[in-house]
Amino acid sequence: MKIPIIKKLVETYTSAELKKAEEALSEGLPPAIFIEGEDEGEQLTHAYAAYWIKEKIEKGESFTNALREYTQRVRQSIS
Repeated sequence: MKIPIIKKLVETYTSAELKKAEEALSEGLPPAIFIEGEDEGEQLTHAYAAYWIKEKIEKGESFTNALREYTQRVRQSIS
């Protein structure tokens, strides 16, 4: 998971575009948008994170707070 790539996706694409990209990657299909990543798994992680954060921003949260909340969720799921 690379924060600069997620930030770029959040700034560049709409929630709908990010959701479609996430769905395509989940089904093993190429996304309609460009997503950086070493492999499809990393691309899927970036798409999911960007979509999740974008949804929070659209509800009024700042990027920083949404990113912090997302990374905390990731850490908790790993623990």
